[in-house]
Amino acid sequence: MLSKKASCDSHGQDSSYFLGWEEYEKNPYHQVHNPNGIIQMGLAENQLSFDLVESWLAANPDAAGLKRNGESVFRELALFQDYHGLPAFKKVLVEMMAKMRGNKVKLEANNLVLTAGATSANETLMFCLADPGEAILLPTPYYPGFDRDLKWRTGAEIVPIQCTSSNGFKITPSALQDAYERARKFNLKVKGVLITNPSNPLGTTMTLLELNHIIDFVIEKDIHIISDEIYSGTAFDSPSFVSILEALMQRNLENTQVWNRVHIVYSLSKDLGLPGFRVGMIYSNNPAVVSAATKMSSFGLISSQTQYLLSQMLSDKKFTRKYMTENKKRLLKRKEMFVSGLKSAGITCLESNAGLFCWVDMRHLLRSNTFEAEMELWEKVVCDVGLNISPGSSCHCTEPGWFRMCFANMSEETLRVAMQRIKVKLVDGNQSRSTTAVVKSARLQIQTKWVLQLASYNRGPDR
Repeated sequence: MLSKKASCDSHGQDSSYFLGWEEYEKNPYHQVHNPNGIIQMGLAENQLSFDLVESWLAANPDAAGLKRNGESVFRELALFQDYHGLPAFKKVLVEMMAKMRGNKVKLEANNLVLTAGATSANETLMFCLADPGEAILLPTPYYPGFDRDLKWRTGAEIVPIQCTSSNGFKITPSALQDAYERARKFNLKVKGVLITNPSNPLGTTMTLLELNHIIDFVIEKDIHIISDEIYSGTAFDSPSFVSILEALMQRNLENTQVWNRVHIVYSLSKDLGLPGFRVGMIYSNNPAVVSAATKMSSFGLISSQTQYLLSQMLSDKKFTRKYMTENKKRLLKRKEMFVSGLKSAGITCLESNAGLFCWVDMRHLLRSNTFEAEMELWEKVVCDVGLNISPGSSCHCTEPGWFRMCFANMSEETLRVAMQRIKVKLVDGNQSRSTTAVVKSARLQIQTKWVLQLASYNRGPDR
């Protein structure tokens, strides 16, 4: 009795990325009330600098109280607002984005479209750029939610750009061309390349060489670039973050055709740690894209109250400067703590310099070099070790044995518990597998199906 869209299974909810969350929600860890519960390491949230935001709110009660100079602005904000967004909010957003890029790029508020989070921003761009059945190229491994965000309602397709550990999962010209030819083999028109920079799940910033490979490729193919830069403010170590706009400017490509085919997605969910506020945005130099996306934004607006509060916060230059500096210091310290703990257990990570997670190499713990073995290890980690992590197969990685583990969404003490569990329960094998915590077999069958599919297009045999 439902529509085809409502009843189809292309949402991706059967991915282990989401199934691990379900297991966590049944048995969440609590230091006192449930010390044997599952620790959430599959959620990329930044809770390390909440105290800085809370201190600002305490010192600025008028903003949270919806007041201006002591006078209430409640009625002003409660009434209908133009879906273009509050001008003051858009102004401080582009200023903050420019500051995160070292003020090397000048951004215009008129080129900004507000959306209810980056999820909405990415989907809106897909609606603007691709018709159903057309394709976007996406480097692997990639954020599992893209299968939902880019494909589910738009009808567009994802064709993976297959990157490997042999060069640290960096994008190469041959990988770009191979993906393009694979799309043509399936009679798919390629409309663009989507990158995440810094990368989710790798936790790395893209090199200028990689960005130039992509720029050369899209110029040759006459297609678009979507650069998802929602982790740009988390680049806590060298090399520094380079935006796609900066890479274009270094080549003097402003006011060219390719300049108008580059679109940036950003949000305050990761850098400022405010995913619940649902603040996302699209930045584009293409007037037609800005116009169409603005019209579409009426289906997912940011509340006026949220815009007002954050415009007050972000206009405080002293606060934003302190927050950006201190947040990066805390992320670096936490990442080093996590990597050191894994190293003591004999586990290494891809070298990273950004993000809220590490790309963890557990290939040596697999019984065989297959995705079935990866699923067995993932089940053991979730059910026996008590950690919800994301297997590489959910991120469409072409090599079994890689896992994304988040480190910024918990206290330091909880992270120490997680690392101790990894060493004792997983690596040392000091605790036998629980028979009462096994994921239901029907669910595992769904997961296996998902792993073997990975995407609509064959990624090649297991290696």
